Amino acid sequence: MKQILIIGIGAGDPDHLTRQAIKAMNRADAFFLMDKGPSKGTLIDHRRRLCEEVIDGTDYRFIEGDCPERIRNVPNYRSSVDDLNQDKREVFEWMIDEQLADGECGAFLVWGDPALYDSTIRIVADIAAAGRLAIDYEVIPGISSLQALAARHKVCFNSIGNAFQVMPARRLAEQGFPEALDSVLVMLDARDTYTGFVGQGLTIYWGAYVGSADEVLIAGALDEVAESIRDARRELREKHGWIMDSYLLRRGAAD
Repeated sequence: MKQILIIGIGAGDPDHLTRQAIKAMNRADAFFLMDKGPSKGTLIDHRRRLCEEVIDGTDYRFIEGDCPERIRNVPNYRSSVDDLNQDKREVFEWMIDEQLADGECGAFLVWGDPALYDSTIRIVADIAAAGRLAIDYEVIPGISSLQALAARHKVCFNSIGNAFQVMPARRLAEQGFPEALDSVLVMLDARDTYTGFVGQGLTIYWGAYVGSADEVLIAGALDEVAESIRDARRELREKHGWIMDSYLLRRGAAD
């Protein structure tokens, strides 16, 4: 039996690691790294530094695999994600089957929290259910980028007595701002979707690379800061080669 740990490592700040996550990392014999290319090499570097910082000793290793890319701009989004996860599953199975010995413990270090907009849990669960590999797995929660965003802006997800919704920007563009809610947390916005809601009396709390040394925060009435956020996103993407950002949209004035 091989043990697999799926560990949430927070949004970028090393202090986001929980005691549970640190204990889990010290149980691992190997850490699986998915290489997404030179532009996102800093994400792998960050994982390596976390291991150096919190693991007692050096008796561990890294197992690297190439991360497949999702085919974008296709009509069926769900199908493209299913295809991506199938491709990832093949890489996961290779790393677990051929690079991890029987009785060893391997860990995936997942950005933020494994339960939020990440498919590692689903893929590992499918591998376990298939029964070809004898594995057991455990999930360790982490601090999500949305939690870190709210903390940095010193706001709550929801206003008193009201619910909130977390959604990808694609859904926000398709469905609009939910009528029954006053707070929406948005992730995976590659097309500046928030700009389509200027003039609707909304406030935005936006952040990029939250919790890291490259963190940038902007907040205010959407009508007043939308262009500043769009300019910042463009400049940051050009500078780093990638961007990881999220935002909270709320009806009414700032808290």
